[in-house]
Amino acid sequence: MRITAIVCLELICLGLALLGGNASAQQQEAAISKTMISLGTATPGGGFPLYGDNFAAVMNDADPSFVITTRNTKGSNENIPLLEKGELDLGLVAGEPAYQAFMGIDRPPTKVKILTAIYSSPGLFVVRADSPYKTIRDLVRQTVVFGAKGSGLPIMSRYMLDGLGLKQDEDFKAVYLDRAGDGPAMVEDGRAGALWGAGIGWPGFEAMAKSAAGARFIAPSADEIAQVLAKHSFLKRLTVPAGSYPNQTAPISSIGSWSFVLVREDLPDDVAYRLAKTLHGAEGTLCKTLAQACETTAVNTVAAAPRLDLIHPGVLKYFQEIGIAK
Repeated sequence: MRITAIVCLELICLGLALLGGNASAQQQEAAISKTMISLGTATPGGGFPLYGDNFAAVMNDADPSFVITTRNTKGSNENIPLLEKGELDLGLVAGEPAYQAFMGIDRPPTKVKILTAIYSSPGLFVVRADSPYKTIRDLVRQTVVFGAKGSGLPIMSRYMLDGLGLKQDEDFKAVYLDRAGDGPAMVEDGRAGALWGAGIGWPGFEAMAKSAAGARFIAPSADEIAQVLAKHSFLKRLTVPAGSYPNQTAPISSIGSWSFVLVREDLPDDVAYRLAKTLHGAEGTLCKTLAQACETTAVNTVAAAPRLDLIHPGVLKYFQEIGIAK
């Protein structure tokens, strides 16, 4: 009886499999056609997770064959080695660590490539509205939160301060966070005098600007910008437009860089091509979803890349087809 029961069970299962064969085949075909993509962002509360979540949602909607999932990491300095080891497909990386990796500064040159420039990142300090600090020099010897460990923000500030003849870890009481989102509260309650950040729509600046204490931004002066650029020419003059943050009535001139979505070197050309075509076909949708993502364009990517050969060949093929790269 036991053998008969097993045989009958097998026959029943076989019959069910045959009856559902067409649906099963369709499901398997659909599953096989999906392209699974992992995207490394940064610690919660920062600009990269915000951007990454919106990027993934727009891309998945624009091309249902993609399944892009985001992953919180320690930020730029972790994303690059994860890409190099093939543990991430895509990673958000700030301009300064990307530049160091591409140029082989303090490490071998990386072989990861650019998918897209995402947004410009003008660097600023933010203080409470009632703070006595007015200039960068006023912050010397004060407690300053420079961002999350492993993120690109402390690297950007280090270059800027070096251009001014200042040392981040000696001339300031530098604080580095485990979570980017912890910074605003430290300034609001007086544990720190200032918070360093970058970009338009950056969550830390938004939180400070909307806080009960209010916020005021500190940027390098025109002379200081010229001084920094004379030493670190890869940085760029950038502007935070008026109205980018609550009660910010005037544009703010500063310096900074472009952040990127980088891809692992061996991402297949056809996948990179599809990603680029999908992304830039959905530029308008991404812009409506997130203000700072309005800078995520094919034209900006070509302009922001240190060299065209640093753009993934599949992406470059698409750019050549639409006439913005040779």
